[in-house]
Amino acid sequence: MANIKPFKALRPQAQLAKLVASRPYDVLSSAEAKIEAQGNPASFLHITKSEIDLPDTVDVHAQEVYQQAKENLVASIQRETLFQESKECYYIYQLIMNGRSQTGLVCVSSVDDYENDIIKKHEFTRPEKELDRINHIKTSGAQTGNVFLAYRNNDEIDAIIEKWKTTKSPGYDFTADDDIQHTIWIISDGDTIDKISSVFAKQIPFTYIADGHHRAASASKVRQALGANSTEEANYFLTTLFPANQLYIMDYNRVVKDLNGFDNAGFLKALETKFTVTNNGNSAFRPANLHEIGLYIDHNWYKLVAKPGTYTEDPIGILDVTILQNNVLSELLHINDPRTDTRIDFVGGIRGLAELEKRVDSGEMAAAFSIYPVSMDQLFDIADSGKVMPPKSTWFEPKLRDGLLTHLIYD
Repeated sequence: MANIKPFKALRPQAQLAKLVASRPYDVLSSAEAKIEAQGNPASFLHITKSEIDLPDTVDVHAQEVYQQAKENLVASIQRETLFQESKECYYIYQLIMNGRSQTGLVCVSSVDDYENDIIKKHEFTRPEKELDRINHIKTSGAQTGNVFLAYRNNDEIDAIIEKWKTTKSPGYDFTADDDIQHTIWIISDGDTIDKISSVFAKQIPFTYIADGHHRAASASKVRQALGANSTEEANYFLTTLFPANQLYIMDYNRVVKDLNGFDNAGFLKALETKFTVTNNGNSAFRPANLHEIGLYIDHNWYKLVAKPGTYTEDPIGILDVTILQNNVLSELLHINDPRTDTRIDFVGGIRGLAELEKRVDSGEMAAAFSIYPVSMDQLFDIADSGKVMPPKSTWFEPKLRDGLLTHLIYD
């Protein structure tokens, strides 16, 4: 059963919450982060993307960057921009995007659960991304990035959270510049805390990583690295748990730098052996059904429909990300390990199809693929089966903001 517990969050003063809250570190480039934090010394990007406070010549993975993050974190506490909760609490985090609401429980989850597969995974991680978070956590002493977990719906948890939301005033409530509303309630009542912990311990057998595989893996490896010097708080990592029926998975698309020696016409011809290929002209093609894939190349969109034999009916084989990987990326382009191959990049669906066109039209990339999103049922089936999706198969929106609730692993 799921082992969660409350924690003493490091969080901003209420009047500074909007200024502190920042988009997740891994959805922004360093250049984008520098622009976003410009003129805002309270922005949490100074901690999660601390290279923005150093010369551009400094490698973003240099120890100097992680040390700067620690210094900026300490400075924010000294300025009383951030303070640590006096007692362990749970937190309710509600996000509203385009009129659609989802509410999660912010807590810390057990590293033991992660290692013992009580927390289910569906994705391999990239070593260089793990190492980045390991160094950030070890140096700063803080888990600044939230791991987004899902669980199968539980009526008792729903009722507790809904009652708290409707009877208590929130600690934070603001609308960010991207028009997403963020509202957080603090659960400090001991009886309510005990009830939530008990329901998860007795009724929730598993939780599932929806977003944040690298952050979860890094928390585990930090504990291992600390060894005998590990702390009690290092046995847990920062998570927000959402009931599955509130979650929405967006597409997670691909762009490739070259066509492995094919010219455009030759590549399209090669695709016809596995797909029915239809020219969509300059009308962007977003797949509306399983086994449809969009291709943007040479200023034109194409609709690719997978032919029989290109997929299987097992939980992994039926996914469109798998069909693309096996029949196009591996077979034709020889991109066999998308976790490590530098010829491929991934574009979250929130950026839209225009971002795919932009990256191809600029000459940076040779082609782009739009993919039908994975469903929550598929994610659960795959995680339960012990199998692993191709990397970057799911993109969740809206995103939690960094800086509102941070978990410290050192005193």
